[in-house]
Amino acid sequence: MQPTTFISWRAMLGFASLAIGVMAPNAVVAAERIKNVVLVHGGFVDGGGWEPVYKLLKAKGFNVSIVQNPTTSLAADVAATKAVLDAQDGPVVLVGHSYGGVVISEAGNDPKVSRLVYIAAFAPDKGESVQKLIANPAPGAPVPPILPPVNGFLMLDKAKFAAAFAGDVKPERAGFLANAQVPWGVDALAGEVSTPAWRSKPSWYLVTKDDKMIPPDAQRAMSKRAGAIVVESAGSHAVYESKPAAVAALIEKAAVSTN
Repeated sequence: MQPTTFISWRAMLGFASLAIGVMAPNAVVAAERIKNVVLVHGGFVDGGGWEPVYKLLKAKGFNVSIVQNPTTSLAADVAATKAVLDAQDGPVVLVGHSYGGVVISEAGNDPKVSRLVYIAAFAPDKGESVQKLIANPAPGAPVPPILPPVNGFLMLDKAKFAAAFAGDVKPERAGFLANAQVPWGVDALAGEVSTPAWRSKPSWYLVTKDDKMIPPDAQRAMSKRAGAIVVESAGSHAVYESKPAAVAALIEKAAVSTN
């Protein structure tokens, strides 16, 4: 398998229209602010990129934890996330970026999770994986520079990393991220969600309008299908680093929402 192209947003729009009749309503929840936030990173990076968002949320009084996914398989990443959830002392806002959206869609079924926040993320339905969602690329969509798998793991072309993943991040930082990539397991790419948590729990979604990894229209289609409350922001796929205030603001909205 050589996954060198990403989502067919036209196909996703079709999925969204089919799912309108079954999308999960945002359930009514208590008005009290949820203080626990758990942040889940995606492929090719680790949890360190969440630091700007972490600092903003901590300054607002939130208890913030960051999952370090092994990104070897969906099951392993869900297990790592649940280990962090188990350590929380009450309800949680669970946040996922990119592939982290797959992880929170599965791990979000944990009873401690009250709300879900997707940041430029995959929001798969039952039986879907990243591999299935990216199978039919849209004509003209940017092609992420994913190299052929080596020993079961994927990497992005370092020379093209900044433009594809972190176009609005400072060049020195983008260069560091390119050279500090975490290999993304093909097994994680193929991991299928059993029952998506967004069908039973309220969700929020940040669409990144300058994304070169997951096309914005694909993000819009997935967020619509999930019945999420949507906010759009300028920004690259690495919006949690380049626009942390926008990301933190959406998480705070989810934490205090009465929807």
